[in-house]
Amino acid sequence: MSVIRSMHAPPGRADRHRIARPNGWWGVVVFIATEATLFGTIFGSYFYLRFRTAAWPPKGIPDPAVTVPAILTAVLVATSLVVQLAFWAGRAGRVRAAQWLLVLALIVQGAYFGIQMHLFLDDLDKFSPSGSAYASIYFTMLGAHHAHVVFGMFLELFLVLRLVAGLTNYRLIGLQATTFYWHFVNVLALCVLATQIYAAL
Repeated sequence: MSVIRSMHAPPGRADRHRIARPNGWWGVVVFIATEATLFGTIFGSYFYLRFRTAAWPPKGIPDPAVTVPAILTAVLVATSLVVQLAFWAGRAGRVRAAQWLLVLALIVQGAYFGIQMHLFLDDLDKFSPSGSAYASIYFTMLGAHHAHVVFGMFLELFLVLRLVAGLTNYRLIGLQATTFYWHFVNVLALCVLATQIYAAL
């Protein structure tokens, strides 16, 4: 009976009286930890290869663009605030505000992803991932981050659709977990940008 009451309690009420973090939150923490390990390996490989290669990027490959990726990263990072506001709105029981904030974040993130994919494909036309160690780790790093952006967008879209039926504590936990995940994705975006800038110095 306590589980049923928790499912249908007003949004935020069960959260205020919760002693431990919900399982969904811990699940995202574990997932983020594994993904942080993955990206730690990617960044470590990038700099290992860099320090063993005289020319970085190699001759024939243009220096990575900096200005446009920097602007795009700033725009993406700004969506962390929008998603955080969506969580705060959900915790306050303002389900429609939470929905529209998620939609706004999705629109901005979709524009970011579309432009980034255009740049990614343009780079593929200029040099191949199999052409050098630089190209291989460069495309691996960008591709992995783009995949995480898409995954986060699917999480937001799922929540937008689920919130049509109203807000429950389970959905609020999902919103909290998604917010946490987006903060992680945007920290990765800053790390990826810093790595790109390093190669252009």
